[in-house]
Parts: sequence; C-alpha cells; structure tokens
Amino acid sequence: MRLFAAVLPPEDVARSLADEVERLRALPGADALRWTGRPGWHVTLAFYGEVDDDLVPALDTRLGRAAARTGPFELALHGGGRFGRGRALWAGVDGDLPALRLLAERSSAAARKAGVAMDDHRPYRPHLTLARSRTDHDVRPQLDALDGYRSRGWTVTELVLVRSSLPTSGVPGEQPRYEAVARHALRAAG
Repeated sequence: MRLFAAVLPPEDVARSLADEVERLRALPGADALRWTGRPGWHVTLAFYGEVDDDLVPALDTRLGRAAARTGPFELALHGGGRFGRGRALWAGVDGDLPALRLLAERSSAAARKAGVAMDDHRPYRPHLTLARSRTDHDVRPQLDALDGYRSRGWTVTELVLVRSSLPTSGVPGEQPRYEAVARHALRAAG
C-alpha cells in the first residue's frame, strides 16, 4: 500500500484555507492547475511510497514510538511557494519548525528501522500542496495572493499514517483518496 506520515490541519484551519483557495482559483491561470482536494490537505513528514503489507505493523509500531518521544507543538499555515517553475503550488508552514523537522526525521528513521526502503534523502521543506501542473506554469498571481495568508495557529497533537490511493479511472479531475491508517498521539513533555 502507498503510505506517508503526516500532520493534518484541524477542520477550522482547513475551512480557512478552503476560503483562500477559492480566491486563488479565481486568479488568472488557475484553470490550468490541478487543485488538490480538501481531503488531501496535509503536511507530509515522510513519504514511504509502496510499502509491503508485511512491513506495515512494524512501521506503525515505530511511528507510535516516534510520536511518544515527541511533545505537542504549534504550527500555522503562512504564505506560499512553488516547486520547480510552477509545477507545484503550496501553502507554507510556520511555527515550531524545529519540532516539526524532528518529527519528520523520526518518521523517516522509523521507516528505515522497519525495513521500508526510503528514497534519496532531500532536505525537508514543510508545506501543504494546493495545486500541481504537468508543465511549467506561471503561478505568480497565486503566490502574490498567498503572501498575506496566515491561518490561526494550532497545536499539533498527533502523527497520522496515511494511505493514498491514486486515481485509476482516467476521469479528468479525479482526486486521489486518502485514508488514515493509524493515529499516534504526541506525548513527550518536551
């Protein structure tokens, strides 16, 4: 199954972001982007890709340990950016980034220790993907609009192991499906 570890924004933050995305979708060039559906909004900690079913219990156990060793921390969505020349548009993340990075490192280490093959290590860049394009795309209008965006802050209290199922129908606009496989409370005192 295709898995990743993530932090999910609370419902009111997602609603605030949905209002902002509606404004972004009204800007020039927005119709050329494939917008991520609200159920897919998350801040990835570690992407595992296809994981053999036999490895999932060990991965889940190790993620539980990683969460137990990490205390709750504060985040907010703030501003935005892009990857490539507009192939991905994202909302930025602000707050206790050292704690977020530590949880991301622990999530990657949990996978390696469970026997999950991890891709080449890239520097961690926390973000929440809003839209993608198969080709280079000018997203400056959207970036300018996102510049002033800031959600309310929230306390991250759990790490979520998520299964993603990619579209298979070939129907334009079909979105991936996301399912929480496990949730682990952050418990350390600090």
